[in-house]
Amino acid sequence: MKAIVLDRTLPQGISIQNVTLGPLGDHDVRIEVAAAALNHRDEWCRQGKYANLKDGVVLGSDGSGIVVEAGKSVDHSWIGKEVIINPALHWGDNQRAQSPDFRILGMPDHGTLAEFIQVPGDRIYSKPDHLSLVEAAALPLAGLTAYRALFYQGELKQGQNVLITGIGGGVAQFALQFALAQKATVYVSSSSQDKLAAATALGAKGGFIYSEPTWVEEAKSLTGGFDLVIDSAMGNTFGNLLDVIKPGGKLVFFGATLGNPSEMNVRKIFWNQLTLKGTTMGSDRDFEEMLDFVSHHKIMPVIDHVFNFDQTITAFDRMRRGAQLGKLVLGIMQ
Repeated sequence: MKAIVLDRTLPQGISIQNVTLGPLGDHDVRIEVAAAALNHRDEWCRQGKYANLKDGVVLGSDGSGIVVEAGKSVDHSWIGKEVIINPALHWGDNQRAQSPDFRILGMPDHGTLAEFIQVPGDRIYSKPDHLSLVEAAALPLAGLTAYRALFYQGELKQGQNVLITGIGGGVAQFALQFALAQKATVYVSSSSQDKLAAATALGAKGGFIYSEPTWVEEAKSLTGGFDLVIDSAMGNTFGNLLDVIKPGGKLVFFGATLGNPSEMNVRKIFWNQLTLKGTTMGSDRDFEEMLDFVSHHKIMPVIDHVFNFDQTITAFDRMRRGAQLGKLVLGIMQ
């Protein structure tokens, strides 16, 4: 089968190769992949910035498709059905945190950027009826991460003020849509006026250019502060985020693309009774609740562009530049 694999012998870090899948396990299913979406972890693998990298592994965590074969211990009624894949492997039984065996499809296990994939039968769910296979492919990793950040860790309630930083990426985009569906008042931040305008068109109350020195004062004056901030950058933006959170509020973060903060004002944290919570991906319960939420509210993923298989490097380069607004998807099934 044709697949996109990590190949650090090449300047672009990836290549399209023919890959042979192993025999189907008793508890596994084989899926013909209809579409697969990119995530930042795929680009980080390409740049050699992810742990335990191995050339020849098929990248990709997000995917949807049709079940074409099932192991003998899997319900064979799945064959022929359109499914969405949960990319979280071995989360475990603890809702509060993942097990030591937790990993994500696409490294070190073969991922979704291929014509076929084999996964355990408990990783597949029926595709939401209101979504096409291409739309569904945009949902799993980013949707799961956003859902857990907002609802399990952030305990978002109707009417709260929420700030979502770095709007334009997949998780931030879903966090905006989910928070609006929950009837929160949502603001966003970005370095791009175009992305702020697009978020406002989706329903955000307003937005801030985080590189402008006056944005903190503007945000506090306009909103009175935020009950919840969802962030993936950290770095030296951390102090500003503490400044815009209401006393008793929360900061939930799922990444640190700008690195660790150079300093931390702990007095501000304890005096204002602030809660800092880290989060990543989500449990099987979170995934099931996320799918129910998406189906109930008929949420449509924001897709920046759909590429064909041979445009993979173009898609990766667009992600590297941060030019996208929403998800980048590869249409694989012909």
